[in-house]
Amino acid sequence: MSISSSTGLWGSRVLSILRIVTGLLFVEHGTTKVLGFPVVPGGHVLGFNFTTMAGVSGVLELVGGFLILLGLFTRITAFILSGEMAVAYFMVHAKMGIYPIVNHGEIAVLYCFVFLYFAAAGGGPWSVDAMRRRA
Repeated sequence: MSISSSTGLWGSRVLSILRIVTGLLFVEHGTTKVLGFPVVPGGHVLGFNFTTMAGVSGVLELVGGFLILLGLFTRITAFILSGEMAVAYFMVHAKMGIYPIVNHGEIAVLYCFVFLYFAAAGGGPWSVDAMRRRA
């Protein structure tokens, strides 16, 4: 087996693993905002509130994170979530300084680019999208 063939096989599997872990972590952001679980000290439970940016982001994080976790509509969901994270960075974090380490925006930047990668690469072989293509 050549290095390139094993890299391709494992690369697609690791793409799926990255997607699953990212989805789980992003769902947690949504459940904290929308459902109040897990409890975050100083956090606010917003519920399904579409009248504030934070409420909309909580719903996007909950629903979008779940879709990413499953690998369902991965490309379009990831594109939307990438945009959400870019908006979060510039509207919330960038006000506190230009450097992500200073303004605590590293996670928003990282999510933005990971979701952009999923928008380009798809959900990988272990996704509902892949199962739908095979059927």
